[in-house]
Amino acid sequence: MSLIATEITKRFRDVTAVDNLSFSVQRGSLFGFLGPNGAGKTTTMRVVLDIIRPDEGQVTWDGTPFHRLGRGFFGYLPEERGLYPKMRVVEHLEFLGRIHGLDKRKAHIETARWIERFDLGELRHKRIEELSKGNQQKVQTIGTMLHDPELLVLDEPFSGLDPVNTALLKEVLLEAHKRGKTIIFSSHRMDQVEEICEDIVLIDQGHLVLHGNLKQIKRSMGRQILRISLEGNEDFWYKIPGLELLASRADYQEFRLGENADPNSVLREAMQAGQVIRFELVEPSLDQIFVEKVGVGA
Repeated sequence: MSLIATEITKRFRDVTAVDNLSFSVQRGSLFGFLGPNGAGKTTTMRVVLDIIRPDEGQVTWDGTPFHRLGRGFFGYLPEERGLYPKMRVVEHLEFLGRIHGLDKRKAHIETARWIERFDLGELRHKRIEELSKGNQQKVQTIGTMLHDPELLVLDEPFSGLDPVNTALLKEVLLEAHKRGKTIIFSSHRMDQVEEICEDIVLIDQGHLVLHGNLKQIKRSMGRQILRISLEGNEDFWYKIPGLELLASRADYQEFRLGENADPNSVLREAMQAGQVIRFELVEPSLDQIFVEKVGVGA
């Protein structure tokens, strides 16, 4: 494990934002950092990066205390934008590159390359305040990655992005992952985390709830979700004990199987009710795991 957070506690007066939290992140992993609003995610990220100091505990990278690592080692995208509104896109990005350790020439080259990659060429000389929310997010994301850091920590990186730019950012993150970069990001969109993350940590009220490989976590919870598509009486399930309707979608209904519910019995009832188009037992989604563990919507 490259990054190890050990028994982190952070208090703000009478409020304990993070309480004895421990987790680890493998080098080169795509890591999802999850939790409801107010769970302590942002505070933990800032403690990890030594932006704020913990009251107790420590964070290390390959055994070295994080605060001893040189500048430019990490890139941090905060949820709140930290851009200078009066600066133009090019000068702002070159400035960010310089303060992260790039020389003037390298900062200029990397700025031009990333502006092209994120399709911001026509806006390169615009002031930051003249950009849309989504384009400001793209500029800040470039500033996070411009100096090619070993560790990327991204707090709600998809915020404000339309589907096209969301897909572009996912592509960029996967490219960085293939080059061996370690990427930690938080998101309220569980489907985005589920799509690209290998490992996750889930916290609630500053405490650890889940930590580990996402596939293994889902597998450990069993195939308790049933999806049925039926042409016929879709209300057949009312009389079946232990079957809980989770969602009615356009093309199927989704149920949770209770301990006493038998999938074969459900199938027989469904076949009597009409023509079964789809009958599938699946593992719970990350969104369903999230809701079950913390009791709120993602």
